Amino acid sequence: MNIVNLLKKAVEAHASDIFIVAGLPISYRANGSIHHENEEKLMPPQTKKYLEEIYELAGNRDINILEEKGDDDFSFALPGISRFRVSSYKQRGALSAVVRIITFDLPQPELIGIPQQIIDFSKLSKGLVLITGPAGSGKSTTLACIINEINKTQEKHIITLEDPIEFLHRHQKSIVSQREVKVDTKSYVVALRASLRQSPDVILLGEMRDYETIDVTMTAAETGHLVFSTLHTIGAANTIDRIIDVFPASQQRQIAVQLSMVLQAIVTQQLVPDINGELIPVFEIMTVTPAIRNMIRDHKIPQIDGILYASNKPDMISTDMSLLNLYKEGKITKETALNYATNEEMLKKKL
Repeated sequence: MNIVNLLKKAVEAHASDIFIVAGLPISYRANGSIHHENEEKLMPPQTKKYLEEIYELAGNRDINILEEKGDDDFSFALPGISRFRVSSYKQRGALSAVVRIITFDLPQPELIGIPQQIIDFSKLSKGLVLITGPAGSGKSTTLACIINEINKTQEKHIITLEDPIEFLHRHQKSIVSQREVKVDTKSYVVALRASLRQSPDVILLGEMRDYETIDVTMTAAETGHLVFSTLHTIGAANTIDRIIDVFPASQQRQIAVQLSMVLQAIVTQQLVPDINGELIPVFEIMTVTPAIRNMIRDHKIPQIDGILYASNKPDMISTDMSLLNLYKEGKITKETALNYATNEEMLKKKL
């Protein structure tokens, strides 16, 4: 089977990822489970052939990047089929890849379970909004839906900095400049610094990876821009701690004050199985209030969990309360709610 047919078949099977790894048959991830295409295990020459075909589809990208560095990230599109994000790498000397399938059309937020309170962060005029959660939990999709809402309803200049670009945004009411790291710019930091001179209203930063990126992101939010980004953390308090801990001890007091002024919201999302075995998102939403700003500034961050746990407002809700609501709506089982709970004992009492 050639690579185009293989990609097409995966899209038709509603897979989220395709695994091309030596020693295994071609495999797909669909609804959280991994399925094998057949029983035939791939040998290193076959994985290399598939990788060469993928690189050819990606505008004849130079496969020597992978051969020399041992890993590579890029994206490409097949007209009429889908868009794909590729992470290629060497595995025991053989070339391998995981291909993420990204649909051309942005999903409708309500159809995939994203609450309106999260989409409403598109109405903010400045500050920092963070979407957090484990890899593969749908953070990029949530961000794309927020950006799409701004694009449809407001006259803004939106700059997205991604590695690689996942969702393509057409210019609507807004101007959307989409830049891909390593293709259009050297790094996140270089692109982020340059973006501040490009008259942006909204900046989407694919990921706050390190001290330098976080530092420039905070400056961008402080100078009156609306900045969206992601972190691989779970929970609002953990996210705030992670940002502050990235900085040297001598700067942490100043950073806590700065963060308390620019932070607008933190959303944590995870995917959990519903009663049919399909994955649905569950959200923790923390909208920053004056009380939370004081807690961040005074290093009383653990108390934030208490505020979230005591609240059940749509814009201030803990993961456990979201799980409880999904259980009451008959979407998940009691076991699933308890498995993904942050405080199992407390949730058990409420159930």
